[in-house]
Amino acid sequence: MDLLKLIALDADDLAVVSAHVQDSVTKVGDLAWKPAEKRFIVPLHRFVWEIEAGRFRKPHNERRNSVLHFEGVTYAQASGIDRTKKQDVLSLLTIRFHSTEEPAGTIELVFSAGGAIRLS
Repeated sequence: MDLLKLIALDADDLAVVSAHVQDSVTKVGDLAWKPAEKRFIVPLHRFVWEIEAGRFRKPHNERRNSVLHFEGVTYAQASGIDRTKKQDVLSLLTIRFHSTEEPAGTIELVFSAGGAIRLS
């Protein structure tokens, strides 16, 4: 089984990562903000969207354990997510980048049911 490893260095790269983690799920209690390390970590279970031999490789709606991590994060803010409900499942819809001063910006993790996390 080949492992997929992606890195995003700009908004176009982030769009590719976003496509690969679309419909991933995670638990509220698994999200980790490490302010001293300027890192935000999102462990998740993602669908295998990779294409193999010209067709989608989803024989059994396969999910894989994966991790998203964001470096250089100075601020993290959640909206519509109850951090006290650690077992609640979040379904990731997309990741957006909003540019401020190049190359800096804000990353927004958008979840179903109105939840979002903003990383600066």
